[in-house]
Amino acid sequence: MPKVAELLKKRRNEEMWQMCCGFLNLSLEQFMTIQKRLLLEQIRLLSRSALGKKLLNGPRPETVEEFRRRVPLTTYADYCPELLEKREDTLPVEPALWVHTSGRSGEYPCKWVPVTPAYANEMSVIMCGIGMLSSSRKWGETSSFPQRPRIVYSVAPRPYVSGAMATMLGQQTPADYLPPIGVAERLSFEGRVRLGFKQALSQGFDYFFGLSMVLVTVGDKFSQSSKRVNIRPLLSQPRALFRLTKGLARSKLARRPMLPRDLWSMRGIISSGLDSWVYRDRIKELWGRYPLDVYSSTEGGFIATQTWDSEGMTFIPNLNFLEFIPEEEHFKLKLDHSYQPKTLLLDEVKAGENYEIVITNFHGGALVRYRIGDMVKITSLGNEKLGINTPQMVFERRADDLIDFVVIRLTEKIIWQAIENTGIPYEDWTAYKEPGKPVLNLLIELKGDSLTSAADIAAAVHEQIMKADKDTYSTSQVHDDLADMINFKVKITLLPRGAFAGYTVQRQAEGADLAHLKPPHVNPSDKVLSFLLGRPEAEALAVG
Repeated sequence: MPKVAELLKKRRNEEMWQMCCGFLNLSLEQFMTIQKRLLLEQIRLLSRSALGKKLLNGPRPETVEEFRRRVPLTTYADYCPELLEKREDTLPVEPALWVHTSGRSGEYPCKWVPVTPAYANEMSVIMCGIGMLSSSRKWGETSSFPQRPRIVYSVAPRPYVSGAMATMLGQQTPADYLPPIGVAERLSFEGRVRLGFKQALSQGFDYFFGLSMVLVTVGDKFSQSSKRVNIRPLLSQPRALFRLTKGLARSKLARRPMLPRDLWSMRGIISSGLDSWVYRDRIKELWGRYPLDVYSSTEGGFIATQTWDSEGMTFIPNLNFLEFIPEEEHFKLKLDHSYQPKTLLLDEVKAGENYEIVITNFHGGALVRYRIGDMVKITSLGNEKLGINTPQMVFERRADDLIDFVVIRLTEKIIWQAIENTGIPYEDWTAYKEPGKPVLNLLIELKGDSLTSAADIAAAVHEQIMKADKDTYSTSQVHDDLADMINFKVKITLLPRGAFAGYTVQRQAEGADLAHLKPPHVNPSDKVLSFLLGRPEAEALAVG
């Protein structure tokens, strides 16, 4: 297969688009044919390995239907100790590299995941396709594609998957990173971003890829620092001085602080993260264009991507076998962990419904019917305007008890332990993430005549959460850099006495099952929040 750089140089544009973005033109039947063919190949690889035999739970399945019927769903615990200890002799295929997640505060520092050579190569092609989509307005456009793109290195370094992607891209096209990868990986997060943009003042840059929260945080800090610009160090760098002078002039004419978009006109911005939809307009304001949103994970690489219309995301067929747990089945599983929920394939999902996503890695990967922990919504069964004939999705929420702040990842257990460690007497609590902000919203009802203030509770809980986080990541400077950058906060809402008891009485009156009489501790529904916050007895007090 030719590389993307070769096709671009020889102006074989249609061939390049088909290779990198051909999944947009698939019929649903064609999509499913690719999925089933690659799954059967993967089953054969799995059946020859120790880990695969353990996961397949018996003789090798001969059909897709048998595989789904007989092989149980998995979580990371099912891959321990093999993946946690990086036991390569147990894997279906020897990996080209290992990547890891940021783990969960108080539980484990990371989840290691192997990436095979074939999987990395397929990822590199998809990455080029995503870059093409981020800088195009229609199929086949190539005028904005550089032969050697310049990219500010604004992601976590290897072995985080974002850093690994930077090296994977080189399999298809040469790229100049600012600063170079070898230099960037030795710097703190803030140091590499600062140096990258310093170099970009002279050299310019084409693409920016990063977590949505990071894109906004970097843009805001850039705007704040522009008020204290010192041009003296730039006197020996005429190109940087010229760019900065133009940027300052544009911001003064607009009567506002200088923004990144005053200095650079980028070809594409690619964002990911649970709150991408929240940050979309802010990124446009700061950087001058809307980001292309992708749905990705350490365990599954790229799973879906937007196109140039910035609407729903299209699934990618050749990295993972995709299954979908209907929301109703997901709730049954939450109540009974021994229950085996039914799954649907992409040609069975319905528009408007929510599903927990399940993946099986292709190309010799290790994960089998793996629950990532995400809930997605199918927004439509296609994109008629663009002629895309496969279902479209958006990220809906976490499907498990995880509240995810990118680097600080909290479970019910961790939050509960933090509250207990403060020693503050309480009746009950529930917690959720405030959309678009690194804020843990904690609703708590104090016990008896406790007079502890919301501000004091917020400070105490924050201290305990950060202590658990520090204990988990005591050796990770990268994690510390990212955690400092997002400025994580706890906001306490003191509920009136009897709030939780009143909820239980109300649920009993409605005839709810015993398991549904109390609100969930993590990620309560809007209905639950409305009841707890809307009681007439007293007005809740919120302190950030």
